[in-house]
Amino acid sequence: MLDKDFFTEYGEASQYEIQEVVGKGSYGVVASAIDTHTGERVAIKKMNNVFDHVSDATRILREIKLLRLLKHADIVEIKHIMLPPSPREFKDIYVVFELMESDLHQVIKLNDDLTPEHHQFFLYQLLRGLKYIHTGNVFHRDLKPRNILANADCKVKLCDFGLARVSFTNAPSAIFWTDYVATRWYRAPELCGSFSSKYTPAIDIWSIGCIFAELLTGKPLFPGKNVVHQLELITDLLGTPAADTIARVGNEKARKYLSSMRKKQPIPFSKKFPDVDQSALRILERLLAFDPKDRPSAEEALEDLYFDGLADKEQEPSRQPISKLEFEFERRKLTRDDVRELIYREILEYHPEMLKEHLQGTDQTHFVYPSGADRFKEQFAHLEEGDGKSDRNSPHHRKHATSLPRERICTADETENAVKRSGSSLSRAINQSPPKSQATEELQSANQNAVAMQTSSTKPKCGTSTLLRSDSSCASTRVGLIGNDRQVHAL
Repeated sequence: MLDKDFFTEYGEASQYEIQEVVGKGSYGVVASAIDTHTGERVAIKKMNNVFDHVSDATRILREIKLLRLLKHADIVEIKHIMLPPSPREFKDIYVVFELMESDLHQVIKLNDDLTPEHHQFFLYQLLRGLKYIHTGNVFHRDLKPRNILANADCKVKLCDFGLARVSFTNAPSAIFWTDYVATRWYRAPELCGSFSSKYTPAIDIWSIGCIFAELLTGKPLFPGKNVVHQLELITDLLGTPAADTIARVGNEKARKYLSSMRKKQPIPFSKKFPDVDQSALRILERLLAFDPKDRPSAEEALEDLYFDGLADKEQEPSRQPISKLEFEFERRKLTRDDVRELIYREILEYHPEMLKEHLQGTDQTHFVYPSGADRFKEQFAHLEEGDGKSDRNSPHHRKHATSLPRERICTADETENAVKRSGSSLSRAINQSPPKSQATEELQSANQNAVAMQTSSTKPKCGTSTLLRSDSSCASTRVGLIGNDRQVHAL
């Protein structure tokens, strides 16, 4: 039996009842848990030996800071970070996230019958989240299906901001080409060969276009084996870029490479995607423009007629640009102790009384024992040594829950094995939203008249009427993706 009485003088550890390990990876372990105060299911991520490498610690600092500052319905939320036993000697970090059931990679992999309504609603949420972060002068830089979490009600959230950057001027920011930027398959063409010395929000728009194409077809659009192959695949579809586009390329070698490519004509999207609705193809073409200046901003994309009847400007917030003071650490070389101090300061944001003492210079620097982090360490060790499960029987207990960046949770081989173990696709289920207003009722009526969905003896009928707004987020869909067994494989 796991020790249940893990309580500190700050009262946080007993708040969470750990259930089971749901993911492992190079960055640590993720366990599902119950918040005993609210009954809410959460994910607790233990990040091991954070300060072994300053670069990894800086990435973690960047991510937890951004997720604190970027509060939005379409971005994964950090609910709490456990207070370490000592501000100067801790090695592990325990972060409490909202628990999400899967990610978009798994949703695409396990569903071969996603509907146009699913496609529309997924893209709407992604662009809405992107509008919010871009107006805050934040570039994600690594958008891909694995970095988009998903729930049974089709709610999706952006995650993994470890490679994100903040721009502190109105001008585009310089790219450091030695820095990893975007997984290749979702990488904008201007990033494939140092074609530009700047990066802009358009790189995220391209990634969203690639993700949308994958939703539409069930497979990656540009699965390049290397940078050259990536460009070949892109130009096979879009054609070789126009002369004026090539002329704007800042890198001379890149200019020569593009000019020397054999001339290719673009393939009409209607031919490449013969079974896709024309309105979806129109916005896809806009998102996948070769020249970044031809891509719409997220805000402009949300105004596309494709979202007619779904978009609501009042529920598509912008945010003020993030203060440069929050990320002054990006401008200097950090030591291990520097990063530890900065991460500890971020942790204190979730401990108001401790933060107040810290700011007043009256905080205690001695060890707090036993701390919540110490007790969590014992519990995680118990789970990892056993079968990954606690021996509590909880009505909230659910298998195979995941959260957080996918590549941090398990290896590619584990992901493939999980997919192979799944013998059937996730099925859709209806979960009706309560009516909120006359306008919502009118939208529901219009949607019911506009859409006829496939039905069978094993699949419930659902339509755009199930894609209505909920109290938690605009247009929160009610078309479910989880079958009756509610089994989603951990990534």
